[in-house]
Amino acid sequence: MNRRMETRFAIIGGTGLSDLAEEVEPPRIIATPYGDAGVAAAKIADRSVFFLARHGPAHSLPPHRINYRANIAALRQLGVTKILASASVGSLSPTIEPGTFALLAQFLDFTKGRASTFHDGGEGGVVHTDMTSPYCPQLREELSAAADRVGLPVARNAVYVCAEGPRFETAAEIAMYRQLGGDVVGMTGVPEAVLAREAGLCYAAVAVVANWAAGIGPERVSHAQVTRATEAQAGALRALFGTTIEGHQDVPCDCCAADAGQSAEG
Repeated sequence: MNRRMETRFAIIGGTGLSDLAEEVEPPRIIATPYGDAGVAAAKIADRSVFFLARHGPAHSLPPHRINYRANIAALRQLGVTKILASASVGSLSPTIEPGTFALLAQFLDFTKGRASTFHDGGEGGVVHTDMTSPYCPQLREELSAAADRVGLPVARNAVYVCAEGPRFETAAEIAMYRQLGGDVVGMTGVPEAVLAREAGLCYAAVAVVANWAAGIGPERVSHAQVTRATEAQAGALRALFGTTIEGHQDVPCDCCAADAGQSAEG
């Protein structure tokens, strides 16, 4: 099902990436059926957008305690149609080095105890959402083209492994993820991408590669290391998102989020 409507963008920022937009106003609290979420009006590339700090304004929420449903529901209530998300990751691949970026194409979900769907049965019935291509192909193409325009090397088809956290992974877990085809590992991309699909929002994510995953690099992984590395890349990521938004055309999107959103709550 195609949609033709004015695009309203939201940016979701992760660890070390809480300043990806310009003129960010103080967040306002949006009440949803799933809880409250703080969302700020902002500017990027002279275009009005919404900005959501995934871990909260003070970075106080660990990955497993983030209210992903409230975050996505709040953006939908505000009329958002497309989401550009960022996430800090560790690399499992020798071709994706720390200090670079990866455009996510698929994910492997190893989360355990998170509220991961809007479809809990009852009056809404049983709903199964297609996730063959979990990230919006059109947005991914626009991000890829924007990376070329700004001269930013990006791994184009990365497989994201989502671990539960908040601990980092063991070396044995990383070895398993590599055997399964994972390229990068993080803790926040799922259920965020799933909920965006259920809510009918086009969603694409860029991973900021902060470190080698456990057992691959010579150093132990630390939160401080991840934060420093991602903060150093915030300017380049802002340029990537800004160029993407600036060049975006309000054209129909064939992303199947259009159909999924018809039955989503929030």
